[in-house]
Amino acid sequence: MDAMVTVDEKKAHVVCVPLPSQSHVKCMLKLARLLHHKGIQITFVNTQSNHNRLFKSADPDNVVGFQFKTVPDGLPCDTEEQPRRATHRYLATNFLDSFLDLVAVLETPVTCIISDGLMNFTKTPYAAERLGVPIILCWTLAACGFMACYQAKVLVEKGLVPLKDSKGYLDMVIDWIPGMEGIRLRDLPPCFLATKHDDPQLIVYVEAAKMADKVAEKSNFDGYSLRKEESECVRWLDIKESNSVVYVSFGSEREICLQELVEFGWGLVNSNHYFLWIIRVDLVDGKRAVFPQELEEAIKSRGFIASWCSQEEVLNHSSVGGFLAHGGWGSIIESLSAGVPMVCWPGPHDQRVNCIQMCKEWEVGMEMGNIVKRDEVEKLIRELMTGVEGERMRKKAMEWKKMAEIASGPNGSSSLDVEKLANEIIMLSRN
Repeated sequence: MDAMVTVDEKKAHVVCVPLPSQSHVKCMLKLARLLHHKGIQITFVNTQSNHNRLFKSADPDNVVGFQFKTVPDGLPCDTEEQPRRATHRYLATNFLDSFLDLVAVLETPVTCIISDGLMNFTKTPYAAERLGVPIILCWTLAACGFMACYQAKVLVEKGLVPLKDSKGYLDMVIDWIPGMEGIRLRDLPPCFLATKHDDPQLIVYVEAAKMADKVAEKSNFDGYSLRKEESECVRWLDIKESNSVVYVSFGSEREICLQELVEFGWGLVNSNHYFLWIIRVDLVDGKRAVFPQELEEAIKSRGFIASWCSQEEVLNHSSVGGFLAHGGWGSIIESLSAGVPMVCWPGPHDQRVNCIQMCKEWEVGMEMGNIVKRDEVEKLIRELMTGVEGERMRKKAMEWKKMAEIASGPNGSSSLDVEKLANEIIMLSRN
């Protein structure tokens, strides 16, 4: 209680600014909640559309102590999905002024900003300079994902990117990244393989890496989802045997084509294992999925389709024995924390690097080929659920679960890191 009073007297007040994307918002919310438990005042800034979606899927009564504010995103107020590129373009032009206006009318002066590491295009570091407060960049990636993204700047400085000739060049080993031996150029985020200096995505990562350098030199809420979670799928899991269900989800943004949907569907059906499959309304080429009638009938016998769910609750359910995932860091860390092994079908950004670490270094997953084939899906699911390799990975995943429990326990490394961060924010607030 005494510590709490000290914090209030110093008025430590953090403004959190996430990238407007499901996994990034969720991660930032969790960090904000931990800091709030340490007695630090939190103002959480979402885009208007994401704010509406968050409170449509979460109970507002569960956010006592949090202050939520919004910045405009240029979208209609009834928007269900947030088009990433259009939103980013709008924020790049309009965020800074809106943010400074918002902060200017807050009752308690801001003492620190925590911004997503990929929000550099909105000029949050410049906002911190204008306000005269420190800024902390929160990278919601794995360490390997961050180190991979950081290479955008390094590769440009070394003259390796933009690519001049990709023939045989993509297999070049990047031998200067600590702890990531054997990583090849082709394993880094695809946008790094640009052929022009002015490639927009390459520029975003290069500038983010530069900003990370610059910043480094200077210095009971359970609703984390922007989508409505369907509880029916958990009740379906309740009547299934232990480790009998495969959970399938490709994250909040990745899109697949109809052919890939069909190949995954038949592979899952032919594996003869129960499966819970998350099919977002915009999963198939940005539209609602429509199965061929024969496949739709086959799915009914062993599958359950939901548009979204509480992923952590599902992964920690006793009936779930495996996870077919896209390799996003949020999914991987939640799966490891639940002790669930994975089959990984990596997509863009950091997902390729995550997959390599997951399969080769952490030994908790198997990689699937880029071209989706029902026979491979069936084979990998069978091995994951009942094969020798699947059992070995399951034991390894349980070891990671135990390590996660220790790290997040009262004196664990993660808990101590949060304590250290909170103390640093409080100390910065005194200056």
